[in-house]
Amino acid sequence: MNDTAQGSSPGPLTWLLTGHKAGDNTQVTALADALGWPYTVKCFRYRPYELLTNRLLGITLAGLDQASSSELSPPWPALVITAGRRNEPVARWIRRQSGGKTRLVHVGRPWAPLDCFDLIVTTPQYFLPDRHNILKNSLPLHGVTNECLDKAAAVWEPKLAHLPRPYIAVLIGGDSGPFVYTGEKGRHLGQLINRLADSGGGSLLVTGSARTSETVMAALQQELTVPNTVYQWSEDRAANPYPGYLALADQLVVSGESMSMLAEAGFTGKPLYIYDPADPEPWWRYARNYQFKPLSHRLAMRLAPRRMHRDVGNIQRQLVSSGRAVWLGQSFPQGGDMELSDDVGRAADRVRALFSRS
Repeated sequence: MNDTAQGSSPGPLTWLLTGHKAGDNTQVTALADALGWPYTVKCFRYRPYELLTNRLLGITLAGLDQASSSELSPPWPALVITAGRRNEPVARWIRRQSGGKTRLVHVGRPWAPLDCFDLIVTTPQYFLPDRHNILKNSLPLHGVTNECLDKAAAVWEPKLAHLPRPYIAVLIGGDSGPFVYTGEKGRHLGQLINRLADSGGGSLLVTGSARTSETVMAALQQELTVPNTVYQWSEDRAANPYPGYLALADQLVVSGESMSMLAEAGFTGKPLYIYDPADPEPWWRYARNYQFKPLSHRLAMRLAPRRMHRDVGNIQRQLVSSGRAVWLGQSFPQGGDMELSDDVGRAADRVRALFSRS
């Protein structure tokens, strides 16, 4: 695989460790871009048994498919930014090769002992303790900037000019952890957003994601009577209106299981409605929740140590309690400015401090 260098300002030699999860890669890259230092992207693929070798050996490359991954060779970096369980043993291996000189920054929730990292950038969905090397942000890191929104607006404004204002952008995720999306939930979401747009005389700009099923999108569309445009996700980035919807929306609706969408929508500072994808009845009443992914998630949350737990509801509730969002179906308060936090900037400052202290 080819390594990619970016950035312009001088700084410590920096490697980004990336893998198969786009959300992790986005956060790692967003932090590196905020630093403004040149960096090299290292892309990794892992063997099916990597969980076993990583848990048993800790610092190892045994779970790495080295033939399909970026090369690891000196000069060793002064800084490694990583995310995800699979990359942790590689990051620690790199520091060992550097004689302990490499500083490790982990985004999210690490599986390794917390003192293995110089800095952990985390969010309320994880239950990490208060420690000197842990930064707790309100939302995940993201790569949306005012500049990219301005560019997207210029591209998409003429394409949406036939639709009446106000624009309500609807950003839909899909199955994740304990949440299972169904046609019934698609219809419910469709009814709520249709009512919201109808009350203001506006239009719906609806987009799915890679996790959004055709069943959910079809059920949602059947409920729409107001002017709308609906995009079913594809890998063609040029056709994806998501950045344009963020830029041009007057209000935003986000399905609550998607932390990345909540973070990107929250960055705009526009009125934000959260759709709660949770089941209205106890989970065990629904046969769909006995599928492998939702059931394994619930078992893990029941049996794992507390710091390995994950509850995205913590982020949703914090957004609502702070006044930055309301639940879909409720009225957004008029007046009053929303307090926006620069989570990416805070994280970048903490990384710079690792080197200013030295």
